[in-house]
Amino acid sequence: MKKYKLIDSGDNLKLEQFGKYSVVRPSAYALWSPLLQTKWKQVDFSFSRKGEKKWEGKDLFASWSTEIENILFKLKLTPFGHLGVFPEHQFVWNYIRKKITKKNQNILNLFAYTGGATLASALAGAKVCHVDASKPVISWAKENAALNGLQDAPIRYISDDVFKFLKREIKRKVKYDGIILDPPTFGRGTQNEVFKLEKDISLLMNLCKDLLSEDPSFVIFTSHTFSFTPKVLENLLKQFFPSYDKISSGELIIDSEKSYSLSSGTYCIAEW
Repeated sequence: MKKYKLIDSGDNLKLEQFGKYSVVRPSAYALWSPLLQTKWKQVDFSFSRKGEKKWEGKDLFASWSTEIENILFKLKLTPFGHLGVFPEHQFVWNYIRKKITKKNQNILNLFAYTGGATLASALAGAKVCHVDASKPVISWAKENAALNGLQDAPIRYISDDVFKFLKREIKRKVKYDGIILDPPTFGRGTQNEVFKLEKDISLLMNLCKDLLSEDPSFVIFTSHTFSFTPKVLENLLKQFFPSYDKISSGELIIDSEKSYSLSSGTYCIAEW
């Protein structure tokens, strides 16, 4: 099976190989010119945000699977230009698998999408609570779990507004050894509740703080929101989780074998 790779980037675009298909998508970070001009001449799918947002290609209803860092993902073209996985999170998945050394650690994955961090945690032997407001995305995450032989793993899937869920967990006195957050800039809950990251961040962090166990392992915060720089994420985690032993932050980078590496977001990790 062909795996994932970043082939080239530039002119606010990125050219990626997802298994058997090559894909061109926008990238606000790719401000340079492409290095590998000939690689762009024949691609399977391309997505444009100019005018009407749309995909172009021969088999727009295709679904397929690919492997990224030894995790299998089902992929398909979505109306937002996504395919069902964010390859820049490879760094996070690898960290999780190295950090989770005790079986049955209780991990909370918020805004969990199709489950990359959920799968990494479950493959390391953890129990996972996977929370996302979208029911179709939850179904997709379950398909990914099955692809990886995790259909019977201790994963609890929750489709709900994140704040309603967190408040219920606090009332139940549930605790988590690790918390993973990848919040959107803007989103809507199951009952059309509006989420705005810059407005709601303090409430989100306060609720997560109350759910962390007395012997925690990590809190991971990733973001694709431009104003949430590594230093902003670091300051937030320092304020709300001051008992950490070590904290690190940086850019989520996708490396390319023959072209420039590409920044695609930011991260911060507080660990104990």
